[in-house]
Parts: sequence; structure tokens; C-alpha cells
Amino acid sequence: MKVAVIIPAYKVKKHILELLGEIGEEVDFVIVVDDCCPEQSGKYVEESCTDLRVKVAYNKENLGVGGAVKTGFKLALQEGYDICVKLDGDGQMSPHLIKRLIDPITKKEADYAKGNRFYNLESLNKMPALRLFGNSALSLINKFVNGYWNIMDPTNGFIAIHKNALRLLPLDKIENRYFFESDMLFRLSTINAVVTDMPMDAIYEDEESNLSISRTALSFPSKYLNRFLKRIFYNYFLRDFNIATLEIIFGTIFLCFGVIAGTHFWIKSSVYGILATTGQVMIASLPILIGFILLMLAAHVDVASTPKKPLCLVEMD
Repeated sequence: MKVAVIIPAYKVKKHILELLGEIGEEVDFVIVVDDCCPEQSGKYVEESCTDLRVKVAYNKENLGVGGAVKTGFKLALQEGYDICVKLDGDGQMSPHLIKRLIDPITKKEADYAKGNRFYNLESLNKMPALRLFGNSALSLINKFVNGYWNIMDPTNGFIAIHKNALRLLPLDKIENRYFFESDMLFRLSTINAVVTDMPMDAIYEDEESNLSISRTALSFPSKYLNRFLKRIFYNYFLRDFNIATLEIIFGTIFLCFGVIAGTHFWIKSSVYGILATTGQVMIASLPILIGFILLMLAAHVDVASTPKKPLCLVEMD
């Protein structure tokens, strides 16, 4: 299989040449995407890099990391490459791991492979505490949102994807900026692509992150809720209607009824000073318990429904 590496370039001028020099022979094509970089990283690569595999593409405006990667994806598909690898330009990802990353795809065991910095517990000492907590929380949220219960570290940007899966993705609908990796997983779940993790160590040196934590905290929750509701609708109402669908419907009804009834009785008790009767407590608590159990059963079905047959087994050419 022919392998293309996409490197989004934005304020990575001091790292880019060293990174390019470490890319091994398993890679056939390297696309450096200058995302309207103020340091003119693309021009710097064209003038300084002698590797004939390297080509520079330019975005006329800054589209963010996702937008730059999608530019590279489209170019790699046009050139006929089988596997696309995204490699950050700041040196946090070792090019020497590319062969390991693409291994499950070349063996046709997966459609999409990504790094996992949580596999080796000793290497987690290198990760700043805030990032460790944030990534752990996002991993749990993403399991609910995208349905890939078998993976960890969803925001890891070291990714590889087979052309069959890439062709089925609506690239123009995928988020351009820092929600890109999470949105990719959601979109992959809608086409039933097989996703796998590759253990890797985190590298933290003198790179500067362009991520705004405050902006992320404000924008991500609504995006996650949107993708979660879409996935549930696509998988359990539009494409299929099974036992999990009924569990979701009745579980939601029972849970909402119990919460509303309990709130009503609590307000009435607070206003009039009358303790709720045993019957009223049961009317509120029993539906909540039943609803919770039904939703947990639906979650069990969802876990068991994680895609297992890779799309790369299908010949699409």
C-alpha cells in the first residue's frame, strides 16, 4: 500500500525540517500544508528541504488543524494513495512510529488507527496534570458520543486512515479546528469503520500550543451533545430499529416521568410543608430506577455493537 503523510504547518518552522528528516522509507509521499502560516513554513520547506517525496500545499486562509489535514487528505486521494497519516509539525509525534501506526491497516484489521498515550502508565508522568485529567474526561465523553468503547485518548492527533473509509467520509462537514479528531471519530462511527489504538509515549518539549482552553470549554459541550444525538438517531432509529431502540425510548420516558414527578412532589412539600407520602416517593423513584436500568441495557447493546469488520476488506476501486 502507498502511504502519504500529511503535516499541517502553522508556527512550526523551527521543528519542521528535523521532523521531515526523520520520516522513513515506508512513506511514499509527504504533504506539508501551509495553513496561512505567519512564519511562511511552506516556503521555508520548499527552499530548504531536498526530499523529493515532499510537496507543499497552501491554504489561502487559516482553516485550523482540521482544515489543513482535510486539504492534505483530498490531495492524497487525488494522487491515489492507499493510507493517509496525519503527523503534527511540532515534534510531539515521532515519525519512527508511523510503521507501527499503519500496521493494522496494512494487515486489513482496521480502517483507522490512532495513538494512545494512556497505554503505558509510566509515560503518563510526562503528561501535565491538567492535560491528563482533561484527556481522561474527554475519553469517557467520546465513548458515549461516538460509540467506540474500545479506544482511549480520542483527541490524539497521530492518526492513519485507509482510503476506503476516507472516501466515505463527508470531509467538508468535518470540523476544521480542534474538534477535528473527535468529529472524525463520530463520522467514522456513521460509516461503521473499525478503529484501533496504538500505544505511544507523549513528547512534551518546547512546542507552543495554539489551543485556547477557555474557548474549547465553551464550544465543545454543545458539539458533543449534537454528535451524540445524531449518532443515536442514525444508528437506532434511522438505519435500524432494535431492542436498544425500545430501551432508549422507554428508558427516557420512565426517567423523565420520575424526575418530573419527584420535582413536583418536592416543590409541593417545600411550599406547603407537607411531607411526601410513601406512594408519592414510589411514584417518583420507581420510574427513575426502571428508566436508568433500561438505559444501561441500551448502553450494553451499544458497547457490543462496536464495528468489527473493516471497510478496507471491500474492494472499491
